[in-house]
Amino acid sequence: LVAFAGIGISMAAGFLLTMLFYKEDKGAEPGAVTAKQADSAAQITIVSPLKGRTIRLEDVEDEAFSSGVLGKGIAIMPKEGVLYAPADGIISAFFPTGHAVGMTTDNGAELLMHVGMDTVQLNGKGFKPLAAEGNRVKRGQKLLEFDMNLIKEAGYSLVTPVLVTNVDEIGEVRPAEAEKEIQAGAALIGVGGI
Repeated sequence: LVAFAGIGISMAAGFLLTMLFYKEDKGAEPGAVTAKQADSAAQITIVSPLKGRTIRLEDVEDEAFSSGVLGKGIAIMPKEGVLYAPADGIISAFFPTGHAVGMTTDNGAELLMHVGMDTVQLNGKGFKPLAAEGNRVKRGQKLLEFDMNLIKEAGYSLVTPVLVTNVDEIGEVRPAEAEKEIQAGAALIGVGGI
């Protein structure tokens, strides 16, 4: 009888303490990185959004990219006019001109993909967005089609930087080896090591 009474009191006390002190997580704000996400971010891989050839970021002719001011990563000279989602996440920015896409991965990495150099000057000509700001996308989903010939004929470079912009929050950025052929969907950037 004493054991049963002890069990009953323990259950009742546990229930009351849980009711008094339990706080339900109302959900983090969109884009906020939780401790669990930060742990998984230490192990994430960003895949290539393009088929092409890798180029060291330092070799990109635009200093805003080559200096690392906008973020760390790598650039790609595309061989196909399609940009794919490099991870699962949310499109955080899709420029009206279609030349640049920002996204926040489910692991909290903030990415910027900028198709070509100075291609904002085309004012959307040659770019066909297939997603929009606020869309949830899956890795490998088509985000954008672009006319490589039109861009080249207009005198613009097709070199496309792929950057992790929140390096201070997300940790070390390890780009793939430069001057190598890469397929869309192949490992491009390792993120982690906070």
